[in-house]
Amino acid sequence: MKRVLAALLAGVMIMSMIGCGSTPAATDEPAAATESAEATDDAAQAPAGPVELNVTTTFAGEDGNAQNFKDAVAAWCAETGNTVADTSATSDETFKTRVITDFETGSEPDVLFFFNGADSDSFIEAGKVVSIDDIRAEYPEFASNMNDDLIVASGVDGKKYAVPVNGYWEAMFVNKAVLDAAGVAVPGADYTMEQFKADCEKIKAAGYAPIAAALGNIPHYWWEFSIFNHTSPATHLQVPESVDSEQGQAWVDGMNDIKELYELGYFPENTLSATDDETFAMFTEGKAAFLIDGSWKVGGIVAACQSDPEDPSTLDAEKLANFDVTYVPGNGDRKATDLIGGLSMGYYITKKAWDDPDKRAAAVSFVEYMTSDEVVPVFAQHTATALKNAPAVDESKFNALQVKAMSMMSGVTSLTGAVQDIFAGDCRVSTFDGMPEIVTGKVDAADAVDEGLTAFNAQ
Repeated sequence: MKRVLAALLAGVMIMSMIGCGSTPAATDEPAAATESAEATDDAAQAPAGPVELNVTTTFAGEDGNAQNFKDAVAAWCAETGNTVADTSATSDETFKTRVITDFETGSEPDVLFFFNGADSDSFIEAGKVVSIDDIRAEYPEFASNMNDDLIVASGVDGKKYAVPVNGYWEAMFVNKAVLDAAGVAVPGADYTMEQFKADCEKIKAAGYAPIAAALGNIPHYWWEFSIFNHTSPATHLQVPESVDSEQGQAWVDGMNDIKELYELGYFPENTLSATDDETFAMFTEGKAAFLIDGSWKVGGIVAACQSDPEDPSTLDAEKLANFDVTYVPGNGDRKATDLIGGLSMGYYITKKAWDDPDKRAAAVSFVEYMTSDEVVPVFAQHTATALKNAPAVDESKFNALQVKAMSMMSGVTSLTGAVQDIFAGDCRVSTFDGMPEIVTGKVDAADAVDEGLTAFNAQ
């Protein structure tokens, strides 16, 4: 298993027009992808003449890769002589709706960086994007630097469409200053729930909140991992047929585990009324020990260690040294090193561009460039990739918490998607919004799970 994941986890590291035909590369990293791009098909690198590609991504606004995207686009344009009309926007439900509407009205871009899974079903069903296999029929080396086993297949037809760049993981951040004060060691790869509860008892006795979580606001991560501790990487993504099934009972047991932790006093006193921002502040301010969250939270923790959250040069390195990231306590068939994560987005080439003789080669060239061995790590940093052979990481380019995240990910034994992404919408209300009632005993966990499953099966 470790050997298989090495390909994934070795790579775990690191609205406007852009008229960039003559713009020089802004950074060394994207420019370095030129050598990789030259190794691909000549046809992909030599379109009939300069073209303008319409490209839409989520690399915009406050996205940490917004500038990396602009730099990479500028480098590709300088190399090829093409230009890019960039209509990227911050990822949210409005963005998703806009993309779907564009496909429905024939206004889709030539290249799209978007979600796989259910969000892309409508335009895949409509035949509006081209599969990787179909592209390889003409460009055999397309995405050949990727581990195909890690490219997500569509639920519509089982084909693969989106070439991934970077993914995500969910793990447990720790405030080492709090652990030191309580005489608790940073958890390791074999950490169990029993050890976790023993540590929480010590932390509570020392006057700190063991777990930073707002159960009345965002119980998502505890919901996910508590269920995961009663399933396995092989079964976790199976939504139960009923509350009485074995899988249904696993969900009930997971909810009751959260209830037990609440009754033991391991969450903040205001966990049922606090916001997620408030409990996160408790963690960064040294009032709580453990925080389960996603890879995106690395940036938030780093920003909390800066006197100016917008200026990296104001980082207090000594404060940042108090933080680490490790594995979520395991139980049963799930090891602590089995984490929630995956590659949920990627680059699509639309049928619109594929059928345009002037744009086909340029679109292939653009995606190959953006998903090359040299460019992907610039975007991925400490998250996940599907690269077969990721380059070595220059740790001097990353802050201490990013380096710790890379080290943690090198020991991961599996990444499993979040079942809550399948069990979405109204289905989750009884256990997400209803978490305060579950943990206080006002609603039985089995009844709450049954209500959610009923809503799911009625869809």
